[in-house]
Amino acid sequence: MNITKENIDALNAVVKIDITEEDYQDKVSEILQDYRKKANIPGFRKGHVPMSLVKKQYEKPVMIDEVNKLLQDSLSKFLVEEKLDILGNPIPKVQEDFSWEADAFTFEFEVGLAPEFEVNLQPKKPITHYKIVPDQKMLDDQMVNLQKNYGKIISQSEVAENSNITGTFVNESEGIEKKTTFTLDKIKGKTNSKKFIGAKVGDVVKLKTKGLFTDNHLLQNHLGVSHDVINDLAIDVDFTIEEISYTEPAELNQEFFDKLFGPGQVKSKEEFRARLKEDAEKQFEQQADQQLLNAVTESLIENTKFDLPAAFLQKWLSVAGEKQLSEAEAIEEYNRSEKGLRYQLIEGKIAKEHNLQVTFDELKEFAKGFIKSQMAQYGNTNPAEAELDEIAGRVLGNEEEVKRLSEQLMSQKLLKFFKENVKLKTKELSFDEFVKEVYK
Repeated sequence: MNITKENIDALNAVVKIDITEEDYQDKVSEILQDYRKKANIPGFRKGHVPMSLVKKQYEKPVMIDEVNKLLQDSLSKFLVEEKLDILGNPIPKVQEDFSWEADAFTFEFEVGLAPEFEVNLQPKKPITHYKIVPDQKMLDDQMVNLQKNYGKIISQSEVAENSNITGTFVNESEGIEKKTTFTLDKIKGKTNSKKFIGAKVGDVVKLKTKGLFTDNHLLQNHLGVSHDVINDLAIDVDFTIEEISYTEPAELNQEFFDKLFGPGQVKSKEEFRARLKEDAEKQFEQQADQQLLNAVTESLIENTKFDLPAAFLQKWLSVAGEKQLSEAEAIEEYNRSEKGLRYQLIEGKIAKEHNLQVTFDELKEFAKGFIKSQMAQYGNTNPAEAELDEIAGRVLGNEEEVKRLSEQLMSQKLLKFFKENVKLKTKELSFDEFVKEVYK
């Protein structure tokens, strides 16, 4: 067997594989002998079927199967030994005069080669790394909400401005019958609010859905309708009041602080506020880091120039899936995926050159940390190490979970690398300012 590679250009090559009878005949003979021992053909004792009859019936399909196995094995081994960095998979070239009646065969495969390039980590303009700081109003609102969440529910005889109202929305023609609870301050407009003020349990309030709540998502949740219809929904509904109450906010005392943060962790209103600020900044840091990762990705794609074997990749995409694509569909699919492919190549080069690899031990510790944080949400803040190891073992036995966690861990490694190696500038702003500037 002989394997050669011919470079068409810097991004395309053809691998040629010559297979002779000597390469496959011994294996074919071995399989046919085994068939002869096991063949059960009327008129012949088992194991005594003439080899000529076995060959006539089985030799050609066995030979074809063995040649294909040899072909795939030798091609894979050649790509590894030659250290060819290919894109997609080799595409067999169609041979018009090919015949399995021959003893020797020549196969050719088109190969798309990954480009050579340098990664530019220093854009002309530094990339903005946002630091999101919670403003005073956000902290005030959060304090009030927490006091309400841990407050005391007190029944009321009639609806007042501070009321929580439980009841059922009904519109028979639209199939709406949804029991729900909301606070009066979420009702939009004085006209709608006045309909509730002074109402008692058992009263029916007639309302129009258009502009009923301060947010359309609230209307969707309280009516129990789909997102597709909510924006254009303008119907009459009846709301039957079933319960009326108000929430007496929890006092800012040690009992309240201990419920939120654990015994003795926070001891004053000032420490409470500082803790809220710290927790908010940690949450905001995740959003800022994700935005930074997105911005660096876009910058790397824009500033790292290289060509791709576009024609080869379009041809490969047309035959790679379960359903064969037309030429136009393959071009469209390539255009959709080109940007992602470019970043995949850039990320791979960065990871290789700077040894950013995910080891099994790192992945296991990362999985345990993820499991521990999930368990903490359900009150188990100090799980045993043996329990974490057992759960992590089950998680890492799932191929999809391994892939997902590996990608998350690699993103963390890349983020750390970018913070240390890419030209950045820090900008401090509030969350509302961040949303306005980044998402416009």
